[in-house]
Amino acid sequence: MPKFLSLSLMLLTLTGCTSSLFPKTSPLEEVVLSGEARDKVLLVEISGVLTSAKPGGVLDRFFDRLSLPARFKEELTKAAEDEDVKAIVLRINTPGGTVAASDILYHEIEELKKTRKVPVIASIMDLGTSGGYYVAMAADRVVAHPSSITGSLGVIMLTLNAAGLMEKIGVRADAVISGPHKDMGSLFRTMTDQDRAIFQGVIDNFYARFLRVIEQGRPDLKPETIRQLADGRIYSATQAKDHGLVDVIGYLDDALELAKKEAGIEEAQVVMYQRSGGYHPNIYAQGPGGLGRTGWVFPKLDPVSLLLAGGTPAFMYLWLP
Repeated sequence: MPKFLSLSLMLLTLTGCTSSLFPKTSPLEEVVLSGEARDKVLLVEISGVLTSAKPGGVLDRFFDRLSLPARFKEELTKAAEDEDVKAIVLRINTPGGTVAASDILYHEIEELKKTRKVPVIASIMDLGTSGGYYVAMAADRVVAHPSSITGSLGVIMLTLNAAGLMEKIGVRADAVISGPHKDMGSLFRTMTDQDRAIFQGVIDNFYARFLRVIEQGRPDLKPETIRQLADGRIYSATQAKDHGLVDVIGYLDDALELAKKEAGIEEAQVVMYQRSGGYHPNIYAQGPGGLGRTGWVFPKLDPVSLLLAGGTPAFMYLWLP
């Protein structure tokens, strides 16, 4: 951050002027991207690393930004209350994220479909791997962009072992614990075979849940086929279509047309929800939860940053090469 901006923010904080310059988050407003009909197709963005944490950063102390699950639920709730919303398209562009965040988004779509019988179409853009694909399984049809990457179906646990380094530099960490596994996963000691078995048991449970979600979303695939496909590898759009992991290869426009077809309507407005002051000129504009950069490749989700920030391993539905 430039020095003058940092100094300005400091002065504003000290003088108490930030409340007027940095307003609280406003309610969502509908913006029309295209079309003039009464019926609507809602475009919902799911991008970046999926996490339940609120956005972090220097400026975020001045903005009351919602977490991804909170924003997502707000959008779906607003859609459920609008009878003119006849279909929903999920614009997915994510490598995945935490197990919990991925499952929350999936759950919220499933809950919406119980109250509103509207078709949900998933449109995978650049990336729809691991947790991104998990969320797509709540959709009725999955469209993959011709150059998209999907797959990486499975679970990864991020951890770090700095015991050897600490021994070399003469530093030792002592922990007083109530049981032999209380500090399992600590970066300050080597993982034991028992620790690893416990972690593997948790991962196996999360993996089994992932497989069940795919079975529900891809009923034409046999469970043994799904397990073979879910070995962690990635797939191009063509490979995913050949294996039955997606239904259609096409562009976002194709996903919107498919949504109208599934809803039984010929014409519709394509709408998106935004915060006051947002600008959305077309269907590729970012939503209120979209990342302003493509450098999502984990500035805060690499193993070192995760452990130094939280000190604990993280279980992820995430493609992390």
